[in-house]
Amino acid sequence: GPAAAKVARALGLPLSIKARGADIHYWGAQGFARRRMLDAARQAAGLLAVSQALKTDMVALGMPSEAITVHYTGLDRAKFKVHDRAASRGEIADLGVPVGGALLVSVGALIPRKGQALAVRALALLPDEVRLALAGTGADAATLRALAAQLGVGDHVHFLGSVPHDRLPRLLAAADVMVLPATSEGLANAWVEALACGTPIVISDAGGARELVTEPQAGRIVTRDPAAIAAGVLEILADPPPQKAVAATVARFSWEANAAALAEYYARIVG
Repeated sequence: GPAAAKVARALGLPLSIKARGADIHYWGAQGFARRRMLDAARQAAGLLAVSQALKTDMVALGMPSEAITVHYTGLDRAKFKVHDRAASRGEIADLGVPVGGALLVSVGALIPRKGQALAVRALALLPDEVRLALAGTGADAATLRALAAQLGVGDHVHFLGSVPHDRLPRLLAAADVMVLPATSEGLANAWVEALACGTPIVISDAGGARELVTEPQAGRIVTRDPAAIAAGVLEILADPPPQKAVAATVARFSWEANAAALAEYYARIVG
């Protein structure tokens, strides 16, 4: 944003900046970065936030509320859609996903902020037939492996590494629950994509979580505590919602809606 602001000033062009989450929550707490971000925000003809919650956080930092438009995540509905769960499980077995038992999936970089350690700790409180698949890479991988071994669930946690994006829909459709108890988010793509595939989510009260989980079939918002995460998962496993009902909760998300909203926004700030 600050870099783009310099270019915009040099060229005499209007400026738009989009906030997505960690940029506000992490860098917004760093004095030198916050000052430059605020200067750029005041110069901007318009600002975008991926959730209403993130807009609130931007205003709290000192950004002008009237300049901020909420612009929700887009979604490729041709790829992220309901697939048969059992068939999907078979199709992705080569990734290292177990075929039997209840399956929890967590999609995201393996870093402390995403909360996979809490998911592993929650797994230790769940029945023996439950498995957890972690899709992603990151600095926390070795720590998570050690934690799983320490808790006695090393054989129940499957590290998939970086999963090709075109295989994510089947992975998400194969899961009974997607778990991501992050410290902070704007409005995570993985939340929306999981729901579009018919998989309920168990997530923390971060960012736009309450703008997404508005009905029980979408999942549960829980505290960042292993027991609370495990309880949320058990509730869903005991009474799993129909996949189509889960997918219906994010019917408003699409690339078409995303593009139309963005075109209207650009027309407005240029005008």
